[in-house]
Amino acid sequence: MRARIARAVVERGVRRFPVRLRYPDGREVGGGPPGSPAVEIVRPDALYRRLGEHPKIGLGEAYMAGDWRVADGSDLAVFLRPFAERITEIVPPWMLRLRRVVDRAIPHHQRNTINGSRRNIEAHYDLSNELFTRFLDETLSYSSALFDPGRAMLEQTLEEAQRRKIDAALDAAGVGDGTRLLEIGSGWGSLAIAAAERGAEVTTITLSSEQRELALERIEAAGLTDRIDVRLEDYRETRGEFDAIVSIEMIEAVGEEFWPIYFETIDARLAPGGRVLIQAILMEHDRYLATRNSFGWIQKHIFPGGMIPSVKAIEEVIEGTSLQLDGSLAFGKSYAETLRRWRMSFLANWAQIARHGFDDRFKRTWEYYLAYCEAGFAAGYLDVAQLTFVKEPVAAHEVRSSPRERPAVHQ
Repeated sequence: MRARIARAVVERGVRRFPVRLRYPDGREVGGGPPGSPAVEIVRPDALYRRLGEHPKIGLGEAYMAGDWRVADGSDLAVFLRPFAERITEIVPPWMLRLRRVVDRAIPHHQRNTINGSRRNIEAHYDLSNELFTRFLDETLSYSSALFDPGRAMLEQTLEEAQRRKIDAALDAAGVGDGTRLLEIGSGWGSLAIAAAERGAEVTTITLSSEQRELALERIEAAGLTDRIDVRLEDYRETRGEFDAIVSIEMIEAVGEEFWPIYFETIDARLAPGGRVLIQAILMEHDRYLATRNSFGWIQKHIFPGGMIPSVKAIEEVIEGTSLQLDGSLAFGKSYAETLRRWRMSFLANWAQIARHGFDDRFKRTWEYYLAYCEAGFAAGYLDVAQLTFVKEPVAAHEVRSSPRERPAVHQ
């Protein structure tokens, strides 16, 4: 019954979108004219059974399984974009009222406690350095680049745009000669290296042993081991005082439950007059409220424990700290282009990636993940911004208890 309902909803719904679904018998459904983005339904029964069992996760899992695929001449992200642009129109109103029936809660084992965070990070970032080096640019930046809006994107290399992003973050945080910098989320060391080249004394923390290992190699090759301390450490365990704190697309891995501790920790570690730069993936507040308690495909298969905030949600969390939002630079279209280039590079280098033990199901999973996210940013459903915070004088704000006084949660 659920599969039949799912099929009826999909076939009726796609008639309002400029796309086409092509069945094994040659029948086509959809509102797109010839030449519009098309997909081939390889196993209709399996596809609609998955959609009936879980509408939010079934489409992605069906792609992973090969139940549907992109038709020749079409692009997956281009096919998905119209749905991201009109996401509130996809499901009929009567089905939205049944959200509580089909939605699943975020699993308890994905909570971002100290131990849980380590498991969640390892599940993605410790897959293999060889995997990431095959599709990222020379900076090994696994976050949105910042393309120059005054020039055509296609005229700019991804490396150039990534270095522009790093410089913008360090500039916003006021990082220069002698700055004591804390970086939460090391990546593979590019921002730490750039900061050290400015004369900063850098402490950078990560939960990924794979990332730390390669970051140390790159830091040594740059001759900066005396200026950069790379720690395998949770942000809740870090001590010391810093003039600036930078965190690039790490807040998404914190989890809503722990956002208060995250910002309290930043507040406690930041010296008076210090500056904070957080690059964050964002969504509109109404979408955040609608999805915050719902388990999705990305959380299940790509980023366990992940949660995307809204600017308003962040502002509400920092009300109890001495931090104040001081500026925002949004560049969602840059992320769409960044993801497009990652996906093209991933597919072009698949033969080399596969040699490291990754199978075709993994290929379809990551192709869908990159295209799904690209469509979200291209449609404006998702955004990314560099948010700058300043620390108010203690007397000007009643601050919550320091994280040092809070018991760490190890589960």
